Amino acid sequence: MSIKNIVLGIAIIILTIFVAVYGINMFFPQIEYPDFCGDVNTQEIINTQERCEEINGKWSVYESVKPIEGGMEGFCDREYYCRQDYEDMNEIRSKKIFLISVPLGILFLIIGGFLFKLESVGAGLMGGGVGTLIYGAGGYWRYGEDWFRFVISLMGLIAVIWLAYWFNKKFDKKKK
Repeated sequence: MSIKNIVLGIAIIILTIFVAVYGINMFFPQIEYPDFCGDVNTQEIINTQERCEEINGKWSVYESVKPIEGGMEGFCDREYYCRQDYEDMNEIRSKKIFLISVPLGILFLIIGGFLFKLESVGAGLMGGGVGTLIYGAGGYWRYGEDWFRFVISLMGLIAVIWLAYWFNKKFDKKKK
């Protein structure tokens, strides 16, 4: 493969990933933290549980063996509940993106391997498929359990090994 085809393949990889990511984000826009928690920067010092609960914060009691100076018995996490809502919505969005990007990435791999005889285009689409898979899995990865991450990784490894053997057999037959 010439250097020109390598550069074209890399460009196709990058643009395929861009198309997938921005296309998915068009239907599932990113969730913004200020939409959930707003702007809570204030100079008010919250030093009682009652005031903390009035502003929808979560009061946490200091657990210390040493007495705390100033008589403060705890602190107010003003953003605790809105942050929980934000994280919950982010997890739901990440799962949707995962469920869309994995089949889309596999589709790019298959299209790149089966339909395009021009090696730079096929390899570029396949690389874009891998990037799309990483985008989808990476966003949901922190929410998944260990068994889930293991199964997804194992399935991906098996699929890539199988594709590598299949494509090498296919191209070896054409060369003979």
